[in-house]
Amino acid sequence: MSRLPAPDLVRVADDLETLASYRDPQAPGWTRRVFSDFDRAGREWVAGRMEDAGLAVETDAAANLIGRLPGSGRRPGVVATGSHTDTVRGGGRYDGIVGVLGAIEAVRCLRQAGAELAHDLVVVDFLGEEPNDFGLSCVGSRAISGSLDEGHLALSGPDGRSLAEAIAASGGRPAALAGARWPDGLHCYIELHVEQGPVLEQALVPIGVVTGIVGIHRLLASIEGQSDHAGTTPMSLRRDALAGAAEAILAVERFAGGGVATVGRIEIRPGAHNVVPAEADLWAEARSPDAGWLDNFGRNLAEELDAIGTRRHLGTKLSWISREHPVTATDWVADAIGEAARSRGVEPMSIPSGAGHDASHMARLGPMGMVFVPSRAGRSHCPEEWTDLEDIGLGIAVLAEAIVLCDQREEERPGAAAHLAR
Repeated sequence: MSRLPAPDLVRVADDLETLASYRDPQAPGWTRRVFSDFDRAGREWVAGRMEDAGLAVETDAAANLIGRLPGSGRRPGVVATGSHTDTVRGGGRYDGIVGVLGAIEAVRCLRQAGAELAHDLVVVDFLGEEPNDFGLSCVGSRAISGSLDEGHLALSGPDGRSLAEAIAASGGRPAALAGARWPDGLHCYIELHVEQGPVLEQALVPIGVVTGIVGIHRLLASIEGQSDHAGTTPMSLRRDALAGAAEAILAVERFAGGGVATVGRIEIRPGAHNVVPAEADLWAEARSPDAGWLDNFGRNLAEELDAIGTRRHLGTKLSWISREHPVTATDWVADAIGEAARSRGVEPMSIPSGAGHDASHMARLGPMGMVFVPSRAGRSHCPEEWTDLEDIGLGIAVLAEAIVLCDQREEERPGAAAHLAR
């Protein structure tokens, strides 16, 4: 049995409720999109909660919020945990948030028990895990892992500002971005998260040990036609960009067999009902645990887009915004999570993740594992997102115990590249 105290569920519930109050009242659900005033205010409050828990807090060059609990120094490197507090538009109160507030509560449990870790413990509220107006997700963890590049920083949003300018407005220093990359020395990374699917609830299992995270490829398809009068231009002579985009959307759906693929955003210009559309942009993504499937999806879609352009006399361009490979959890970290669950009297379930996480990028730096807690009816990215407080408390207890177990591991860790799925 674990000798760590149980999380204070009253305090956890109050923290969840308070952070949820930092929301855009003009948007549905609990909306706190990255780079918004609501996101900045919420993260300022989170910084205060980190300090109250005894963490030394800083904001790095990528505007990640980082709290550090010094260890004894007996072993080099850090044990890291955390997640994100930004949401999608119309999102819920738990996705990512449980991992940040849960990590802070885990620190409280460790300090209450008088536990001294051999490694420093680092808690991170990563900047912008959710996709944003720049089309990029996991901004903060990309920076920490060294995969946020100049091309990303130059991405432009609807208001004309660059991603670099948005990071600066959130307290970052994009000109010094290289300083945000963590050097070698990550002992391990453990992330607590709601499942965002129905598997654990249906199986009546309160703890999931993640086996791996899907790869996600995101793209922008741009289609160029010609504006003409919608009443006088014969159908046979039209170069309708929207009609071409409609075919491309159906192609995304058709090629999704064996994985999943979604077109989540489309823009049409000039956008008048009496003008043949001249330009169409659509943003899409494909997800799979199979890297080969993702590559085939991209090739098939590129070929189909070319064929649509030829058939309809349209210009087409396919740009890849990001290509994240599938990753597998590290065996010894997963084993520690399982042992931590059993110390709390729970036999956990091994489960893959179909969602993307900051953990995917942290796996580039070293061993990685994730703890899942159930989502009611599998709902997520919506106002109805819900996880029972008792399950959250158990997840925090497992996280705290897993931190201790991983901290005690002395074996030399495998290279970070070993965690990238092939």
